[in-house]
Amino acid sequence: MSTAQVERVELDQLTCWRIRVAGSELLVAQQGAQILGYRQGEQPPLIWLSPDAAYRAGQSVRGGVPVCWPWFGDLRRNPQAVQAHYQLEQAPAHGLVRALDWELLGIDEEDDAVTLRFAYDTRNQPLEGWPRDVGLTFFVRLAQDLGMSLETHNRGDTPLTLSQALHTYFAVSDVRHVSVEGLQGCRYIDTLQDWQELRQQDAPVVAAETDRIYLDTPARLSIVDPGWGRRIHLDARGSRSAVLWNPWIDKARRLSQFPDDAWQNMLCIETANVLEDVVQLKTDERHRLDLRLSSETLEH
Repeated sequence: MSTAQVERVELDQLTCWRIRVAGSELLVAQQGAQILGYRQGEQPPLIWLSPDAAYRAGQSVRGGVPVCWPWFGDLRRNPQAVQAHYQLEQAPAHGLVRALDWELLGIDEEDDAVTLRFAYDTRNQPLEGWPRDVGLTFFVRLAQDLGMSLETHNRGDTPLTLSQALHTYFAVSDVRHVSVEGLQGCRYIDTLQDWQELRQQDAPVVAAETDRIYLDTPARLSIVDPGWGRRIHLDARGSRSAVLWNPWIDKARRLSQFPDDAWQNMLCIETANVLEDVVQLKTDERHRLDLRLSSETLEH
């Protein structure tokens, strides 16, 4: 007998789904198949959603987990093989599917888990300027932890190269006092220092505006948050790159749907396939990007 509660809710212009199971709560929008919120029991949310978030059609919501696909960031900074598929002059940041409605294929309930299945099919909904035949599926599974999987199926008759990311905003007590385990020793591109390649020494701590692309990342990264006495684990498969981002003080003032002081309570770690980690698919080939989020109490 499932103990899950599944509720459809309308937030301004967006249709969303609120799921409660096993003491956890999840909020997902049909637009962009975007996870908006996730919390476990009585602890603070694991996923950050802006207090100024706007729920408007055609506009990505600030926070949660936007799906960046079929490119991440500025298309012009992507490898030429990714750029080559797009035919228009102006390319939106973070791809084409963040602010489009996906199809909800179903909500499956098990004993102590609920899985939502979303799809975006370019045959049914062609992407302007990107004439490729792709089936995109996004699975979100809420149980004791939160799992998500983004599957790309190249159904076209020519190879496909893409970059992508699960652009996860994490909630933290104070970004100045958290660290990220697992990145020690990794190469990274510092986009704020002329895109030069550096190597991470100790576990990164955010002390200024941060926008780094880490390469050859391990399967597990962890956010250590002494203020909230917890460690958030990110377990990834199908990814060898990650982006660490915080806008800090000045940029926060220029961001939409973002309070001036909100930079203190969020940290983005984007599980990605970017730069040398791009996805290359032959005809009828599939790629799956998996991310599982969990937390544990920090031992003193």
